[in-house]
Amino acid sequence: LGGMKPVIVVHGGAGRIFKEREEGCRAGVVRAALRGYALLKQGGSAVDAVEEAVRSMEDDPHFNAGCGSVLNEKGEVEMDAIIMDGKNLDSGAVSAVKCIANPIKLARLVMEKTKHMLLTDHGAHLFAQAMGIPEIPGEKLITERSRERWKKNLEPDSNPEEFQKDLGTVGAVAIDSEGNVACATSTGGLSNKMIGRVGDTACIGSGGYADNHSGATSTTGHGESIMKVVLARLILYHMEQGMSPEVAADTALDYMKTRVGGLGGVIVVNKAGEWAARFSTKQMSWATVKDDNLHYGIYAGEKHMKSVDEALASEREGF
Repeated sequence: LGGMKPVIVVHGGAGRIFKEREEGCRAGVVRAALRGYALLKQGGSAVDAVEEAVRSMEDDPHFNAGCGSVLNEKGEVEMDAIIMDGKNLDSGAVSAVKCIANPIKLARLVMEKTKHMLLTDHGAHLFAQAMGIPEIPGEKLITERSRERWKKNLEPDSNPEEFQKDLGTVGAVAIDSEGNVACATSTGGLSNKMIGRVGDTACIGSGGYADNHSGATSTTGHGESIMKVVLARLILYHMEQGMSPEVAADTALDYMKTRVGGLGGVIVVNKAGEWAARFSTKQMSWATVKDDNLHYGIYAGEKHMKSVDEALASEREGF
């Protein structure tokens, strides 16, 4: 193995996390971080680790990605995802995909099996079929909660903007023992969005960016705002200017807030393995594992720590 100590950081979305969902969100990001870290410990690549962590959260109905995604104006799930390899700047993304369980898997296939970087809608669907990815009925991805919220947002006096504060993109960044970095991000988008709306997640430099020369980041929050400032790339730019991950993240989030009034959250790892999880929203669920220690939290200033062994033991007992 190389000389780098592996690190993984994950987020389960920035916004408002309602009390009754806190525990599930905490458990979900911790599980994702532990899964990704287990791969890194076995000498797995950063790309493998971020894909695995995001897949774990896509399968968890607590998050707005994969199963549990929010619905568009027509009551359907349309999902976006991206993955990027910091070694050669290869990236794969899908947008507006329906009827598959794990968009992040499809994004990785776009990266590895095509000469392209982004496939959308019908074309992504044909590619998924060609790759043998099982199609699942769209209803399988829809939770009671997503449907309830969709209905509420359809009421004439509703304000979907209010609900959109409860934004859940999921993402992961990692550095492996070889010193390679990667990022992955996946989302169901905005509740009651227009059909065909694609946010920041599938856009390289906005939803995520990874470059071995500086580090990797995955973002969450108001997609249109994130796209305006190309948030992920902006953070890496600040790190290239010598800022620590934490200062770079805060500086970029602050700029997004003052310049375009947008709120969000980010996770970052730099090429030295230093990490940060920062947000300008009320909350963001996040977890990280480094040096066999797990850190996690949801509120600003909240940071729990457990050893990985302790965390794995409580995992097995069902948290």
